[in-house]
Amino acid sequence: MPHECPSSSQHFPKVKKEEPDDSFTFDEPAQKKQRTTNAAQGRPIKLKSGNSCVEDIEMNWDPIQVLAEKTGVEQWVCANIAQLFQEENTIPFMVRYRKELINHMDADAVRDVQLTLEELRSVAKKSKSVSQTLKKEGVLTSELEMALKNCTTAGDIDHVYAPYKKGSKLSKARRAKELGLEPVALALLQAPQTLDLHSSIQPNTKGLSTLDEVTTGVQEILTDMIAKDKETLTHVQSWCDRSAVTIHSSVSKTALKEQQPQQGNQKSKPKDIAKFSLYTDFTCDVQRIQHYQTLAINRGENLKILTVKVNIPDWVKNDFCRWCINVRWRPQGFAQPELMTILKNAIEDSYRRFILPFLSRGYRTKLTASAEKESIAMFVRNLRQRLLMCPVRGRVIMGVDPGFHHGCKIAILSPTSQILHTDVAYLHGHAKHKEAENLLTFYFFFNSCQTIVIGNGKACRETEAFFTDLIKQRFFKPLDVSYCITDEAGASIYSVSPEAVKEMPDMDPNLRSAVSIGRRVQDPLAELIKIDPKHIGIGTYQHDVSQSLLRAALDGVVQECVSFVGVDINICSETLMRHIAGLNAGRARSIMEWKEKNGPFLNREQLKLVKGLGPKSFQQCAGFIRINPETVRRRQLKSGTAYHNVPLKQTAEKKKVKGSGSASNQFNPLDQTCIHPESYSIALRFLSQIGGSLDQMGSAVLRQSIESSVKNRGLDVLDKSLDTTPETLQLIVDGLTQPPGFDIRQDFEQADFKREIVSMNDLHDGMVLTGRVTNTALFGAFVDIGVGRSGLIPKRFITPDKLPVDQRRRSLALGPGERVEVRVMNVDLQRNRITLDLIRVLR
Repeated sequence: MPHECPSSSQHFPKVKKEEPDDSFTFDEPAQKKQRTTNAAQGRPIKLKSGNSCVEDIEMNWDPIQVLAEKTGVEQWVCANIAQLFQEENTIPFMVRYRKELINHMDADAVRDVQLTLEELRSVAKKSKSVSQTLKKEGVLTSELEMALKNCTTAGDIDHVYAPYKKGSKLSKARRAKELGLEPVALALLQAPQTLDLHSSIQPNTKGLSTLDEVTTGVQEILTDMIAKDKETLTHVQSWCDRSAVTIHSSVSKTALKEQQPQQGNQKSKPKDIAKFSLYTDFTCDVQRIQHYQTLAINRGENLKILTVKVNIPDWVKNDFCRWCINVRWRPQGFAQPELMTILKNAIEDSYRRFILPFLSRGYRTKLTASAEKESIAMFVRNLRQRLLMCPVRGRVIMGVDPGFHHGCKIAILSPTSQILHTDVAYLHGHAKHKEAENLLTFYFFFNSCQTIVIGNGKACRETEAFFTDLIKQRFFKPLDVSYCITDEAGASIYSVSPEAVKEMPDMDPNLRSAVSIGRRVQDPLAELIKIDPKHIGIGTYQHDVSQSLLRAALDGVVQECVSFVGVDINICSETLMRHIAGLNAGRARSIMEWKEKNGPFLNREQLKLVKGLGPKSFQQCAGFIRINPETVRRRQLKSGTAYHNVPLKQTAEKKKVKGSGSASNQFNPLDQTCIHPESYSIALRFLSQIGGSLDQMGSAVLRQSIESSVKNRGLDVLDKSLDTTPETLQLIVDGLTQPPGFDIRQDFEQADFKREIVSMNDLHDGMVLTGRVTNTALFGAFVDIGVGRSGLIPKRFITPDKLPVDQRRRSLALGPGERVEVRVMNVDLQRNRITLDLIRVLR
């Protein structure tokens, strides 16, 4: 979904201008900082309630300021977003109906701010919890509490808390402090000329019995102080950022040992090592390592195949020790050589034991977090493009789940996705081959079926060849039969799910797969939301990233797609309904129960009569719900109910809603549009200004009137006369000018495969083919070229000169469903791999 705004917006002045291309580098990662300073209105629009939304973050830093620094979003925008979330607004609602408050940010950018804010809240919560734990143990000091409140990440808190963790051995520094050596260590820094270490010797006390023990205790306290000092850590981190820090991976000793010939079955390990052959001796600068390389290294380390190390140059240690002695930890007075030796040893020991591991952990954490975020972003974009493929309406569809020995499962679906027939046809090398042709003939002619949808699994190419031969022979004449191939990933999992059993209770699971394959073309969004996004063949390294972040992001994009497309409340399934912004499983069930009891909804206001749907839920969902008069008419005619005068069965039970009165039983044409009920009065005033009426909605006459008015007066003048914002007025303009049944989803195109290419054996280097992108990863794009195995276009071959201008600003610039022309670079039959070069994107 390139932009949420409907396509009709392009006929009117845009509210937000595109950023200049010189701010973008093609090699930059996708998660660039969101720049919002050049928003159209040119002024901050702040919510009245201020920063009460972050009062729960009681730290020594400003949450909004840190949030802005971490996300790259202006502070006033961060404050507004935080307040909007505090008021229980959903991301789809904010992106469509509160654009001026979020400075026209897209859904992904708003979600990034949301996740970062949640991270800051979890840091504050963890800091408070650790402080309470330390207080109960009686070891919490004002300095320690201050250090915890200065932490901005969970890693910082762990570093401060590590020596005090319950169950761990008492640190050497804490033991020395309990012996009373802390004043001695402070005296070494503050008044070294008066310090006499011999005075601290206590012959009968362990740890103080000799001068060496006293010296060791003082050194341990200084080591601990240096390792926890915020300024010291910040300074050494700045040095590292200016140096060539590298990450190195190699084969672990465990993997090498298991690879040696031994008794028993040890055959699998060499194969596992081979999978990580690129990383068995891999070194890369932490600033240049690719995200997919980070995730691959992490996976190898988790499998105990790789050993990973962060290498920090030696000059960092030398400069650090010199700076500590001469600047940060320089004694305030003359210190004897033996005291300077203690300080020097403490600095070196602190760097070796604490600071170096802390820096290494920090780099690994940052690289992993960045890689996870990029991987999830790629997953989200792939899912969005897959869900928003345009449906094929008005056709009888034959869904085919191909197979060899068990036959091809077939499902005939009506234009409204109703199951007409299901069967099994043996199309490949079976005695019933002729029988199958007769069966197909019956189904095609009896149902006037002209479109075949073939799943891309096993026997797909053979099934494609079978139907292609029949079409060439004009077997289905006079029907004009065509076919397309669709991704069947997740169809088998769905076919045995409780939802599929509930929907098709008396059907064989294999036949349910054929139904799912056909419906994926009829309405991809409605069908694919029934399947866990992780099972529909998109994204990479999905098991190596944070599962909670991945789930939240995927659930969010499903909600955005369903909401932005809009849902006809009277015909959509309960599954689809629960993904609308503001609704959940319970509210969706209540809506279905209301429809069963009272008949179809006649207007959006009737949603307020549904049990459990309060004012906030109504505000969030109303703009994304459609009331289609034709749908209501069909349902009422089917049930024998009059169309215009339908008494509400719940009249006696009407609920009073603050500020809204009771719901009527009259249709409102605006309920078919993206215009929110809160803006209906503005829309009516706008129509009155231009001399239009609701009866003209979507007509060429009204469109011409609106275009003329906007052109002559401009949105900025019109919005002031209506006491609204340009963003709200633009939505009203879109809603009034869009034709009935307008759908923001892109046009559907069938894959364009060459007939003579059916297997990898038919390929040769230099061959030019067309295909469709099936999935994109951090390292390239997978393309189905019709040989039963997707080829890979490596990232290095996806260059700006090969892409349309509007795609050059996107991460990797390709997405599922896009048609491309490619050149075969290499065919590796042994490893079953095809390498492709991108020639151009087909439009």
